[in-house]
Amino acid sequence: MRTGIATVCLSGTLKEKMQACAVAGFDGIEIFEQDLVTSSLSPEEIRALAADLGLSLDLYQPFRDFDSVPEELLEANLRRADAKFRLMSRLGMDTILVCSNVATASIDDDGLRADQLSRLAALAGDHGVRVAYEALAWGRYVNDYEHAHRLVELVDHPNLGTCLDSFHILSRDWDTAPIERYNPEKIFFVQVADAPKLSMDVLSWSRHHRVFPGEGQFELAKFMGHVARAGYSGPVSLEVFNDVFRQSDVERTAVDAMRSLIWLEEQSAKWLDANPAPAGTPGAGRRRYPMELSTLPRVAEPAGFNFAEVRAADTAALETLLGRLGFAFNGRHRTKNVQLWTMGHARVIINEEAPAAAETAIAAVGFDVDSPVIAAARAQQLRAPAVPRKSQADEEVFQGFAAPDSTEVFLCQGSDDGTAAWVAEFGPAGQDTAGQDTAAGPSGARNAVIDHVNLAQPWQHFDEAVLFYTSALALEPQPYAEVASPTGLVRSQVMTTGDRGVRLVLNLAPLLQQEGAHGSGKPGTAAARPTYQEHVAFAVDDLVATARAARGRGLEFLPIPANYYEDLDARFALDPEFLATLRELDLLYDRDADGEFLHFYTATVGSVFFEMVERRGAYDGYGAPNAPVRHAVQYDHLHQLKLTA
Repeated sequence: MRTGIATVCLSGTLKEKMQACAVAGFDGIEIFEQDLVTSSLSPEEIRALAADLGLSLDLYQPFRDFDSVPEELLEANLRRADAKFRLMSRLGMDTILVCSNVATASIDDDGLRADQLSRLAALAGDHGVRVAYEALAWGRYVNDYEHAHRLVELVDHPNLGTCLDSFHILSRDWDTAPIERYNPEKIFFVQVADAPKLSMDVLSWSRHHRVFPGEGQFELAKFMGHVARAGYSGPVSLEVFNDVFRQSDVERTAVDAMRSLIWLEEQSAKWLDANPAPAGTPGAGRRRYPMELSTLPRVAEPAGFNFAEVRAADTAALETLLGRLGFAFNGRHRTKNVQLWTMGHARVIINEEAPAAAETAIAAVGFDVDSPVIAAARAQQLRAPAVPRKSQADEEVFQGFAAPDSTEVFLCQGSDDGTAAWVAEFGPAGQDTAGQDTAAGPSGARNAVIDHVNLAQPWQHFDEAVLFYTSALALEPQPYAEVASPTGLVRSQVMTTGDRGVRLVLNLAPLLQQEGAHGSGKPGTAAARPTYQEHVAFAVDDLVATARAARGRGLEFLPIPANYYEDLDARFALDPEFLATLRELDLLYDRDADGEFLHFYTATVGSVFFEMVERRGAYDGYGAPNAPVRHAVQYDHLHQLKLTA
């Protein structure tokens, strides 16, 4: 599949955008007219730069408000078109996007429109230019792609074809099956964009909320499957208007964009395999199409978490916290400056090699997968930067890559019994550094596992992270939620495996909480994430017993207000003795039709805290009604620290 992207998707100058597209691996670009008008480069210099970068110049756009106008305005529009065709000759471009009229259309007559488009096509033919006519979703008279295509067929000129734009089609819920019946020679260009499902006018939705494929909710694989069956073999180009993308690092955004097309290509191939064309239709019985759709190495979703790694700016505080929580100290690594702490099957690595001025934060997450090498190869083809670790000859070699927020992701060989061979690389267990004997672990936590990991995401890379974990690790995004905090709403996006063996929670904190972020934020760097707190949650069999044991060791719990327990009693009419236990131990509670959820939080070290949870029955949530309580208590605690500092 030939890949392309419109320069309007990216930040920076036209030259910077072109260079970023080449680095990301695109085959070609669409030049957005404003980028050309504001560029210091001449058309000839842009043409030469594209050649040097190995980029084709696939589409010049947009040419607006041409059709459905009186004759005197048509003459002016043809003069304007003639100037653009001459400019395209200097650029070495042969296709222009012409949008259906939204502003000056005053005559609703398909016969008139066909005549006007015919005159435009004839003029374009004189310049060796092809006109790709597109129905804008908010076009005054032409807002349906099938209507636009009927006009193209009515004109029947070799220099007039249609442009199929997924946003304009899917935002209006048009059926995409008719595309299969189109003459592929009349499909001049295909543009794709995803979007979240929003209730707002289509123009505002389009101008501000488009995202790259895989980051929204459109059925793009189905759309592309119909395009492939039609026999189209030209570029598949991204056209995404998004305020965040146009403020973000241009190279990062270009890489994210390229990853989205690689993912879409694979998903489209899967859709075609799963949805064979009905007998008698053009694509019936075919397995291959003129558009070749490549797939990536196929991997199963992760079986579970292998470990969580915390970079420690304050090692002593982290050791004390884990020890009092009930983790056993398993010793230091024989060649690296890291420690291993365990509780049941839950493993936490303390990395003592924190950079200067860095705060304690989650640095890496390990996942159990069937084949780490194949899974790593898939991630690298999705443009994930590799982060290999130095290993001795007799040590486990982890396949690793960097996530968009700079968290390192490591792929580990899973085992049926939950053990990990690399644990033997650490010294013998014994007294932990906090002086507590934790070798046995708390009685209620012998089967402890990592339940979920909560990671803070920079505002400009949230959608990128969702696509990254979807495409690289086969995690499925769940419906996102918004949780109130003292500084604004926190958007929370849960990513899971089908069996919930892995639960990854991505939180987009309010901007006020991210002002302390520093560093470049590029994948593979040590840049810090937002100051918004993040955590690792551990599931145990008996949370009450685990909490009592931890309190006996002197663990500092997050203090829960008395008002919370009064509200809890009003909502659930809990047994008084059980409610008293919750209040005594600062435990939180939630219940739904499927089961119950108990949990508590520790104090924070740097930007990290821990959560202990117990799931009863088939409860599948995260105690969302309790999240505002946590945010408020943590905010108040941090505010008090600032006042006393």
